[in-house]
Amino acid sequence: MTALFRLLRDADLSTRNTFRVPAHAPWLLEVNDSGSLAEALDLAQISDLPLLMLGGGSNLLFAGDAPGVAVALRAARIAVLADHGEQVVVRADAGADWHGLVMWSLDQGLSGLENLALIPGSVGAAPIQNIGAYGVEVGERIVAVDAWDRQAQRMVRLDHAACAFAYRDSAFKRDPDRWIVTAVELALCKHAAPRLDYAGIGEELASMGVHAPTTRDVADAVIRIRRRKLPDPAAVGNAGSFFKNPIVPAAQALALQHEHPRLPVFAGDSEATRKISAAWLIDACGWKGAREGDAGVSDAHALVLVNHGAATGQQLLALARRIAASVHERFGVALEPEPRVVGASW
Repeated sequence: MTALFRLLRDADLSTRNTFRVPAHAPWLLEVNDSGSLAEALDLAQISDLPLLMLGGGSNLLFAGDAPGVAVALRAARIAVLADHGEQVVVRADAGADWHGLVMWSLDQGLSGLENLALIPGSVGAAPIQNIGAYGVEVGERIVAVDAWDRQAQRMVRLDHAACAFAYRDSAFKRDPDRWIVTAVELALCKHAAPRLDYAGIGEELASMGVHAPTTRDVADAVIRIRRRKLPDPAAVGNAGSFFKNPIVPAAQALALQHEHPRLPVFAGDSEATRKISAAWLIDACGWKGAREGDAGVSDAHALVLVNHGAATGQQLLALARRIAASVHERFGVALEPEPRVVGASW
């Protein structure tokens, strides 16, 4: 019989974050069944301590040790919950691998997640970050999220509206000490036109010789692009895109684009705002490929901070702050990190 949980003291977290920086937690709680999370917290007698959720470790930068208890949910079931004809609701446990879920959905003939292929991390982290890529955000597909509410001390189900999704943001990210995501439900389609409107996908498909793409073709194209542009965390420590694309007033974006015609500008979260390319701003400030000791910026993508071997989280954070300061000084635009910074404030 599988144990309900495992509690480890003074846990090494260096292999549990994709930056591969050194970090420890006073306690690490591994829970084998998300439905038994409350019981595990109670039996371990740690329910009142600060908690830090660990997924794949790709949404964290440890600039210091984790306080209290690091929690890893290990349940990884994926199943069809309801079939409504054209639309299918899929439920995945928080411990499931995100890319594994994407590929599973394609194997079932379901579309909706293909643009999000090869994003590292767990299913449980996806709604927290509202992960997105190539014109799609996971929040578009999420029907509901199951979570342990530490404030109410009970399991709750949050519908799409209650999740309050925004660009790389959610209710879970805004109140990280309250919520522990245990499962996610997503609405996927049996027959849907692929999303090809994001720059680069069409060109990649053409280079593959694909002119009538399926959703599987789109996923393959996204995987090819990501492997070419983003370093593999297994080879070089990184957390993917480190900075969000800033959302600024439309007038500011247009003024910047007038002064810098090659600056990419996209639709914002309203008619009054625009999203601008953080990668372009960072590259224009000369940071692409920069290196300070073992902390550096990828020479393939200016958004990606990398650990070349022995960088600490503090060194990576210091580099990120210098990058943000130089962008603000030159362009008047504030950059914010995508990953959660643990052990320091931004």
